[in-house]
Amino acid sequence: MQFGNKIEGFIKDFVDDLREDNVAIFAGAGMSRTCGYVDWRELLRDIASDLELDVKLEHDLISLAQFHVNNRKGPDKLARKILEEFSHDAEPSETHEILAQLPIRTYWTTNYDTLIEDALRKAFRIPDVKHKDSQLNNTRPKRDAVVYKMHGDVSDPGEAVLYKQQYERYHREHEAFVTALSGDLISKTFLFIGFSFTDPNLDYVLSRLHLTTAGKGRTHYCFMRGVKKTPDIDEDDYSYQKRKQKLHIEDLQRFKIETLVVNEYEDIPRILNEIRARFLKKTVFISGSAEEFGEWPREQATGFVHELAAALVGKGYRIVNGFGWGIGSAVINGALDMVYRHPEKHSEDQLIVRPFPQFASNKQDLRALWEEYRQRMIALSGVSIFIFGNKKDEEGNVISANGVVREFEIAHGNGAVPIPVAATGYASKEIHDRISPNPELYYPGRLDVWEKVDRMADDEFRREDLVSHLISTLDLINK
Repeated sequence: MQFGNKIEGFIKDFVDDLREDNVAIFAGAGMSRTCGYVDWRELLRDIASDLELDVKLEHDLISLAQFHVNNRKGPDKLARKILEEFSHDAEPSETHEILAQLPIRTYWTTNYDTLIEDALRKAFRIPDVKHKDSQLNNTRPKRDAVVYKMHGDVSDPGEAVLYKQQYERYHREHEAFVTALSGDLISKTFLFIGFSFTDPNLDYVLSRLHLTTAGKGRTHYCFMRGVKKTPDIDEDDYSYQKRKQKLHIEDLQRFKIETLVVNEYEDIPRILNEIRARFLKKTVFISGSAEEFGEWPREQATGFVHELAAALVGKGYRIVNGFGWGIGSAVINGALDMVYRHPEKHSEDQLIVRPFPQFASNKQDLRALWEEYRQRMIALSGVSIFIFGNKKDEEGNVISANGVVREFEIAHGNGAVPIPVAATGYASKEIHDRISPNPELYYPGRLDVWEKVDRMADDEFRREDLVSHLISTLDLINK
């Protein structure tokens, strides 16, 4: 998919922020509406009817909720509506799932539903959910992301922020949330999705942040669908809406929020998918195992793996490895060697090691456990390098490692770019030979990458050039 210059620039900058762990998401009602949940207008339809008002004619919905509380002498019906509307099961959207698969550690939302945390759990990540001030003092062990629900949660509707009086008091009664959000807005790049920017709490924080930073803060982004010309909108109304949207976009720039205008809401997951693909292409899964190294002297083979891992870290790539037999130690040693020699440039976070479990637990079949393990591990990467790939069978004969072939199949299924180093033989050579008859299937639109991969199958290709050739291949993929 082709993107305009502004969105293309956003993608590049956002991927860089992801790599620096400087990203946060702010999810509004629009993200949940695609999953079947109601927005505020639908939530208050019956409430407006009780007041003999037409919700379609109301624009200040927070005041409408306050009118109801005044009329009923309490918010009980509003709380019950939240429980009714947001308790039914709903599946996270594609947008939720893509975001959960990215290494984003901070989520903010005004929504009451559980879709963000559900998507994180589905991606095998542990969310630490904060919907009360008292929870901000506690840290959940082994958490992967924090989800701040500044207006409350469906599990506790009686404490949800619903009506105008609560908004007016929010900065005093929930000062800890305001402080936390202010800090994140200074230190992280926010992407606002499904948000209309009519929320008084966010407006309060953005306004005061604007005053304290004098407009010199970090740039944030939001998605907004462009005004569409439809048969039921006349030319004057269309021009009016276009003009109003233009003014709204200009006003958001006061808060350093750049608007990314999309033609359709379906463009948002397409853009996020592109971000995911580009980010993952800087993470390389090294697959391989070796009982023996064939024509390679052992020292030369392990030296090659060591040098490759060091070069990858040196070029800013992250490495994922399952500690394959005969290979894993050289991968770890090479990566850490580069990290420790240049600690000011590189980090241990560039090495992700996931040793395979050796014993089944909870009566789970070991092979099924390995399959699940492979799926989760390989999903972290966008490029897979295959080296050697052999093992001993029950009779002690050295055979091609079917596990390495399976890892190739999973990587291809995930859309990752495969790089079999055929010069190392065994499963790696088998993978190359499987790709060779139809490379377009594995490198759609990128046969230039296949040409570089295929060169490593040439008998005359020098082993001494393998590492530099692999690095240049990765650089070509990431162009």
